[in-house]
Amino acid sequence: MRDRDTTQPAVEQRGGGTRRRNRPCRPADARRAVERAVTDCPGTHGGASCDAGALSDAVLVASELTTNAILHGGGVTDFRVDVVGAGVRPGVRLSVCDRSHDLPAAVPATDDRGRRRLGGRGWPIVCRLAREVRVADLPSEGKCITVVVPLS
Repeated sequence: MRDRDTTQPAVEQRGGGTRRRNRPCRPADARRAVERAVTDCPGTHGGASCDAGALSDAVLVASELTTNAILHGGGVTDFRVDVVGAGVRPGVRLSVCDRSHDLPAAVPATDDRGRRRLGGRGWPIVCRLAREVRVADLPSEGKCITVVVPLS
């Protein structure tokens, strides 16, 4: 594993400073953290580097990643959100870590008998809405998924 693949402690970046906070343990907490990061970021007010649809996409991705960490990864062990590339190609960078080394996978909508399956659509949604997707093993245990969702 390379140094650039490591994760930082659960923090939320605001403007120029960084503020420590408890990691979101529920999808609703992650959604609120994304909304705060975008609305508190300079350059996303008024001139709107972010439209409602783009914010909605970022909120959905945060919800899907945290839900998947809870359902398939043994829980959220770390969470980070910040706005990157303000002005040029703005986006929301999300990192969600969990306890599992298993890679996310898309599952077919139907089983081998043609019956519809419940769930299994979160990872394809994440991959479709994010412009960057990275999965890294963590040194102690688990993995960290980092994505960037465009804001424009």
